[in-house]
Amino acid sequence: MGPNLLINYGEAVAMILFGIGFGNLLLQTNLIKKIIGLNIMDTAIYLFLAEKGYISGRVAPIVADGVQSMEAYINPIPSGLVLTGIVVSVSVSALMLALTIRLYRRYHTLDLDEISKQLKKEGL
Repeated sequence: MGPNLLINYGEAVAMILFGIGFGNLLLQTNLIKKIIGLNIMDTAIYLFLAEKGYISGRVAPIVADGVQSMEAYINPIPSGLVLTGIVVSVSVSALMLALTIRLYRRYHTLDLDEISKQLKKEGL
């Protein structure tokens, strides 16, 4: 273990989480498990952005006590990106779950291989 890994443990955890989510997304055939994998990947990206935007010893960019120096505050852009990403990922997750419900009602399974077999039988 190098010294950079110990200093940047948050980024390392984010990369490990992203790998877990990506592996889950690729290897699972169950649609719900794929959605969970995508949500894990989203969370890893938010953690990475939050780690990159944080500067030790600084506070949130809310002007208080008349301090207006830029050196007193963290960068607000990663925080804004994280908040925007959370809103988008909740919407995408809701849409994916709604489509999964529709698929389940039609094919009576959440397994992509089974859905693919049924589609071939139907000639689509």
